[in-house]
Amino acid sequence: MDKASEVPFPDQSQWDALALLIYTGGTTGVSKGVMLTHANLSCTVQQTLAFFSNVFKPGEDVAPAIYPFFHVGGHSVVQNTFIWNGATLHLVPRPEAKSLAQLLRQHRFTVFQAVPTLFVGLLQEPSFREADLSGIKIFGTGAAPMSGATYLALKELAPQVMVTEGYGMTETGGLITSTPATARFKQGSVGLPLPDTEVRIVDLEKGTQEMPLGQAGEVVVKGPQVMAGYYQRPDQTKEVFQEGWLHTGDIGYLDEEGWLFLIDRKKDMILASGYNIYPKEIDEVLYTHPDILEACTVGIPDAYRGETVKVFIVRKPGSTLQAEEVEAFCREKLAAYKVPRLVEFVAELPKSAVGKILRRALRPDAPEN
Repeated sequence: MDKASEVPFPDQSQWDALALLIYTGGTTGVSKGVMLTHANLSCTVQQTLAFFSNVFKPGEDVAPAIYPFFHVGGHSVVQNTFIWNGATLHLVPRPEAKSLAQLLRQHRFTVFQAVPTLFVGLLQEPSFREADLSGIKIFGTGAAPMSGATYLALKELAPQVMVTEGYGMTETGGLITSTPATARFKQGSVGLPLPDTEVRIVDLEKGTQEMPLGQAGEVVVKGPQVMAGYYQRPDQTKEVFQEGWLHTGDIGYLDEEGWLFLIDRKKDMILASGYNIYPKEIDEVLYTHPDILEACTVGIPDAYRGETVKVFIVRKPGSTLQAEEVEAFCREKLAAYKVPRLVEFVAELPKSAVGKILRRALRPDAPEN
């Protein structure tokens, strides 16, 4: 440094030039390199801070960095946004419920963001329930849907803490929508679009017809955070863009106030005996069972029905839950054609590096590692 000139290097970056290659999680297929520009990254920070202006205070916030920085949520929302805003970050290389509960007892965090599976694990930890949560302003979650049962358990434990759920993709460099950090919350919704972000719902077949409010279709998005394309994959880039709109592959609907509700991934939808079955709905029901810690629903080939419903379940410690009990529970809460025909109990579910359950890894046609 002593030998370097005191004259700063000229800024050679260009607003629309490639700034970052970040790879998709591979939850529905092979990972792809997402090209994000300087504009994408800058706008993501500005959008996030504007949306959460009533929560994030410059130089005041303290948060654990649970999402890894190679994940788009960790890179854009945690690293870039928090550092730009002068927050203190405590790096968490191995996010596990027990160590996180201990960290909560050591530090007075103001913001706590984690994937839903970590919140599920934390709620099973007595030390988490005994921790002082009075300084926390917001429990934020994303990367996967939070079940209604998990949300209610968090609110019962810490009613003063706002719970928000964000929705985004690697392809959008960060968030598309989020529940606002206010007293208002719509159960099951991933909230409202961020500033300068447009969200539409289009038909599943051709993706050209906009669906009426309340009717499900594919979520498409347009905004300054949307990627430039997939690295060295022009054909796949062309597949996801249509007239400037990014087709997310997610199924959802907008209510009369513009709040977005996600139903499932198009690729995860189960087609059984002509019925469309959304695994997320069955997962939601299973998470309300007192003996189920984690659950994941998939469709498997069936000679008669085309596909049939199978669930993988992680029991809570000490539980002796049996398959017939799971089926009986589901029959009380689901239409007959949605009730799981097959139940398999496992010690753990496959997860990505950020703790997102890998549904595709449970399918019989899943590629071997």
